[in-house]
Amino acid sequence: MIREISRKCASGYLALLVIPALNIVDAILFVRSANAQYIPGIIGFALAGVVIVICYKGFFMVHPNQAKVLQLFGTYVGSARETGLRWANPFFSKVAVSLRVRNFESEVLKVNDSSGNPIQIAAVVVWKVVDSAEAVFEVDDYTSFVKIQTEAALRNLATSYPYETHGENEIGLRSDPQDIANKLKVEVQDRLDKAGVEVIEARISHLAYAQEIASAMLKRQQAQAIVAARTQIVDGAVGMVKMALEELRAQDVVELDEERKAAMVSNLMVVLCGEENARPVLNTGSLHM
Repeated sequence: MIREISRKCASGYLALLVIPALNIVDAILFVRSANAQYIPGIIGFALAGVVIVICYKGFFMVHPNQAKVLQLFGTYVGSARETGLRWANPFFSKVAVSLRVRNFESEVLKVNDSSGNPIQIAAVVVWKVVDSAEAVFEVDDYTSFVKIQTEAALRNLATSYPYETHGENEIGLRSDPQDIANKLKVEVQDRLDKAGVEVIEARISHLAYAQEIASAMLKRQQAQAIVAARTQIVDGAVGMVKMALEELRAQDVVELDEERKAAMVSNLMVVLCGEENARPVLNTGSLHM
């Protein structure tokens, strides 16, 4: 595996002064040799002029958060990260690699969760290149590699967990977003390590049941919500009835036999658990009428 090697290159500003100066000096000496008809000097300074012109090709610019991968005739010789105008061997080939933070949002994928339910899922991955040599030489196209491997990791994650949990110790795609995000980040990072890419963040951006079962699952969620709400209402009503009976007995307001207690409990439960407002009936006779 090819790892990044930091390479320091000469300042381009200094080379911008030296090379043109050498070019001027060479031109003067060439003219003098030509006037003197000194053939070795003419040939030598002509060749020197060609070399100096080739040296102009050694200039290159490194922008902030960018690296230039340098190769000499197919051999990796290092990566330049120092920003500004630089100069290096003019025969170096230079490939620019952005080190900036990027984000990628996958397409909405249709997969089956661990329970076999078809779902739609998408993710956003924030990433950057940390090793320019690996990004250039270990994979063919690192941006395409990030996209394909992210979608592969997302598919694998979606098939490993249920959309909703059915137990206390289970992890669900919808109910545990932070845990799922951490697991997705780890799985994507494992796949992108060989490309010199660091995953900064990975999160689910879209999650829903597939259209063919969405309505049925919505009814199921509504039913679960109604059952949960009714359970809480009944628990509260039982507590209120118990408190009312205890207060009546403690304050010695009225003495109720078991039959009257049962009737009172029934009436209170109807009032407290009913969906509509209660309509009381006034008793104008005796207590037992």
